[in-house]
Amino acid sequence: MDQNAPGILIVDDEYSVRDSLEQWFQKDGYRTASAEDAGEALKLLQETSFDVALLDIKMPGIDGMELQRRIQRLDTDVTVIMITAFASVETAVQALKEGAFDYITKPIDPDELSHLVRRAIEQRQLKAENVQLRQKVEHLTTPEQIVGASPQMQKVLELVRSVAETDATVLIRGESGTGKELIAQAIHANSGRRYFPIIPVNCGALPESLLESELFGHEKGAFTGAQYRRKGRLEMSDGGTLFLDEIGTINSRTQVDLLRVLETKEFTRLGGSTPIRVEFRVISATNQNLEQLVEQGDFREDLYYRLNVFAISIPPLRERREDIPLLAQHFLKKYSRQMNRTFTEFDSGAMDMLVRYPWPGNVRELGNAVERALVVGKPPVVAAKDLPLQLNDTGSQPAGDSLADVEQAHVERILEQAEWNVSQAAKILGVDRTTLYNKIRKYGLNR
Repeated sequence: MDQNAPGILIVDDEYSVRDSLEQWFQKDGYRTASAEDAGEALKLLQETSFDVALLDIKMPGIDGMELQRRIQRLDTDVTVIMITAFASVETAVQALKEGAFDYITKPIDPDELSHLVRRAIEQRQLKAENVQLRQKVEHLTTPEQIVGASPQMQKVLELVRSVAETDATVLIRGESGTGKELIAQAIHANSGRRYFPIIPVNCGALPESLLESELFGHEKGAFTGAQYRRKGRLEMSDGGTLFLDEIGTINSRTQVDLLRVLETKEFTRLGGSTPIRVEFRVISATNQNLEQLVEQGDFREDLYYRLNVFAISIPPLRERREDIPLLAQHFLKKYSRQMNRTFTEFDSGAMDMLVRYPWPGNVRELGNAVERALVVGKPPVVAAKDLPLQLNDTGSQPAGDSLADVEQAHVERILEQAEWNVSQAAKILGVDRTTLYNKIRKYGLNR
């Protein structure tokens, strides 16, 4: 047996249970040991390190609950999973409140238990990585991906530094591709929650039914296909930050459920009845006019005020053209390194085209354009012909004056360029397929 394999300690007063569990996990490549009572288990824990301990709640002498408390005092890094009968589920829930990872009921389903153990070990590994990161990091600043010397972006970064030190709820506004998620990451990275995760949820990319499960998690059997209990994004963000992207797309039912969580910091998984307490910061983002959605009755006013405590608006790229050369050079270095290609600069024609182009897809589109240019171009200089852009004499696209007109023309051009391959066009535009399909329907585009 590989001594570096994850170790599992099985504590149960029934020999048949210990023996069968050891055989299951040994076949899966785990290092195992077993004990018939708490005394033997504590001795093993002092002699050998384990990743996971499976504890039967009902044992003579010291029961599983007390053993869990002693294990926590002895080695807080051991992840505990409780084994219980249906009659003792309430006791198992109490164990969760005291720090157990999860519980499983008898008769034990081997697949379900294997799934639980894998999740427990993954969580343990994440904690270890987090400790290492915490030891290395003394001070975190704005992520280097945020590039901009314009007054508009300097104001945005000043707001980021200001709000990051607080725990205020933040609403980030901006067109698609302006870098709203990067701003959210910057706020989190400079906050007191930076050692905990930031959990993103792309509300616009998930169907309504899947979004609910993604946010709240579910119990085994909650719906067809729910083979295992699953933690949702709300639970995963406990202690950290929950980032809700495209918040304006969520339906009325999810709005009500989300509002309740923000007010009470409590929720239940789908198919469950046990309340789960959570504590996290909320940062949301939108490219829609939420005030208009409120007036139309498509977005709850009380949720809007909950989310819009501190607002940050990111200007579109066409309003800060002085940042385009900096961003272009940033992407040139980034993708040259990734592709192992020796590009060093843009020629004057290429840079002029980059600065004059209206960029309806903003920074994301700029990054995609530079990446594509490095694929088709010849090092060391990017030429104008390498860029997938088209300009007329006025430096704008042949569209109407409104942003919607520009966006429609741009989406249609990219679709034609990709020969109406939606997946390829979505990749070029830097959006998911669901968002692109919505744009196609919105503008009535046809091949």
